Amino acid sequence: MEPETRTLSAAVREHLRQLCLHEFPCGTGSWNKSRFLPQTSRAWRELIPRQEKALSPGEETVEDLLGLVRSAHSPWALVEGSSAEDLFLKELAIQNPLMLKDSFFYTYFRSLRVVDKDVSLVDKELLKFVKLEELVLSANQIKEIDTTNLPPTLKVLELYGNKITSMECLCHHPPPRLQHLGLGHNNLLGHLESLHVTSDHWPNLVSLDLSFNNLMDLHSMVAGLQTLQHLRLLLLQGNPLALVPHYRGFTIDSLARLCVLDDITVASSEKHLFRGLSHSEDLLAPEAQILVTVGNLRGVLDSSVLDPEPGPQGPFITYNYYVTYDFVEDEEGEGSQYSGVLAEIIKPPSSLEQLGEDILEEIIEDIEESSESGLASLSELGEMEESIVSGASEPLPQSIGSAEELAKLRPLLDPRLCPSPGTVLFSTVPKPWSDVIPCNYELQHTLKDLVPLKAFLLSGTTVTVVEEKILSWPVEQPPSSDSPLAAKKGKGEKDKKEKEKDKKDKKGKDKADKGEKEPPKAQKGSKKQKELPKEMHQDPPILRVLGSSPVVLEALLAGESFVSTVCNFGVIRTLEADRLTLNRDAKKNKKGKKGMGGEDGVEKTEQRAMRKKEQADLVTGEQVQAQAGLLPGSDWGLAVRFAFWGRSRPGLPCTANPLIAPDSHFHIPSDVKSLVSVFESDYQPEPLTVEIQIQLIQWRSTEEALRGLVI
Repeated sequence: MEPETRTLSAAVREHLRQLCLHEFPCGTGSWNKSRFLPQTSRAWRELIPRQEKALSPGEETVEDLLGLVRSAHSPWALVEGSSAEDLFLKELAIQNPLMLKDSFFYTYFRSLRVVDKDVSLVDKELLKFVKLEELVLSANQIKEIDTTNLPPTLKVLELYGNKITSMECLCHHPPPRLQHLGLGHNNLLGHLESLHVTSDHWPNLVSLDLSFNNLMDLHSMVAGLQTLQHLRLLLLQGNPLALVPHYRGFTIDSLARLCVLDDITVASSEKHLFRGLSHSEDLLAPEAQILVTVGNLRGVLDSSVLDPEPGPQGPFITYNYYVTYDFVEDEEGEGSQYSGVLAEIIKPPSSLEQLGEDILEEIIEDIEESSESGLASLSELGEMEESIVSGASEPLPQSIGSAEELAKLRPLLDPRLCPSPGTVLFSTVPKPWSDVIPCNYELQHTLKDLVPLKAFLLSGTTVTVVEEKILSWPVEQPPSSDSPLAAKKGKGEKDKKEKEKDKKDKKGKDKADKGEKEPPKAQKGSKKQKELPKEMHQDPPILRVLGSSPVVLEALLAGESFVSTVCNFGVIRTLEADRLTLNRDAKKNKKGKKGMGGEDGVEKTEQRAMRKKEQADLVTGEQVQAQAGLLPGSDWGLAVRFAFWGRSRPGLPCTANPLIAPDSHFHIPSDVKSLVSVFESDYQPEPLTVEIQIQLIQWRSTEEALRGLVI
């Protein structure tokens, strides 16, 4: 059902009715009847209020009535957001209510603002405003305008936030004196719009706002704007054409008379930097370049410390962490260029694919066999789902109930790991856990389809931190054969070895008789050398989303060159896990120090033992370490962060990552035993964060543009 058409004149009448210009305290009534001459008198003096010496009972003075309108606490005050014209009409209706006639409205007002009133049609009633110079019809439902209904005196026309798809309707009989035209936030689209911005239609246009539409062809648009001799202010930001790297430079160099572009003054130095860029029009490709950078990942929970020690048969568990983000897919298939980036996420390993195919074949056969016998229970189906997702080798059910249940057999994947429609998922390189994981990711996206890119920037992207858990199992070696042939072969090899041994003994005896020394025999490889690593079989990775956060990119459309943010996903680390991590690192450091023993180590130990305490209220770092429950040789940087977690204490060096040696001293409470409780009370783990920067490439000079073209 089509919405009801609402005319501009109807909206104006409704607005005047809501102002209550003929009701108390406005208009005429018992509250001011003695101030005016009788209505029978037709003299001009009827419009002049009387100066009564004393008011009759029940009447109010003009000042009191004006106070009721002007006071914010009065029930007759204007609603919030009312214009200055509304207040003027209310005060006029109190002072001279007899002036408020239709002829007054049509001849007095030079500006008319009808904003957000659901107006869809500009009718002929507007021509009655014979002195109208400014017309603001923003935030309405206007799709087309019949310019024959616009007053010829109009100088300013604003149609922001409507549903206009083409400027063609405004070019039939445009107001000849129009100096400013505002068409921002509409649906202007197409290459023919450049034909409607010429001096043939707008000979006196000084300011033009076409921002936040869907204009794509920068070169043809600038060619039409070059004919506007009086144009000084131009807004094109928010259009797809403004996303190309040469947008600002090409526009400034092409429109020499331009003073302001996108609310930024065009300086003479900027004109000099872009001089000559418009002559390279054929070399400037209409494509956008966006650089995505992912920095450090912090605050990740080390899940490996929560797993039990693996046995000789496994599983051996490894963890990796990476960051994903979605980005718009180019029409020429940018996703295919980077199709291997997320192979671990979207595409399962070949072994799993083969397993899935075999499973599906068996399931289909089972469905055909079980169609006569009945349906399987949902509990069996749930167990099978879990086995496929986790990669465990559990027996599969022998029958499936229906086709809908068959669809549930697909591996369960967190929806946050799936790109939204029209986008492609990109990922950093998976890296093992550390206190700070440097992603070191940088990728430049080049897109030719600019309209979907604008829509993507309006909606923003989503950044996700993923934990990848991989279980590895040793591959069992095939058992040796016990066949007679093998036994015979083994016996022959044994006889051969005995003969070689006899020869060596004889040779050694001859050398001894000659007085020669036999070189020391090398140790057997089976004892000295480590066993060769066994072949490992990896299960499909188990993915877990640690955090997901949207990133707003609309600022890139509004003129900003980049968006830089730190996505904060909250705290996921725990006190127990951090304790286990510290103790694990302490054991590693202790083993390393044992292997580095020697005179230097002993000498340093003796020097530390001979040092004296400087103050009675100082304790050594070793005491701190002992009270914290850490083993000797712990990572002191982590220990101090664990204890104080970024807070400064008296006597503690004020550094971002303090590295305190065991012989360092701290000012701490006199009761050393309570130190552990102080640690726990001050425990403030770092939240899970990742640094993201998305930059819209914009050339700042002709030289930079030409260099970019060469590269």
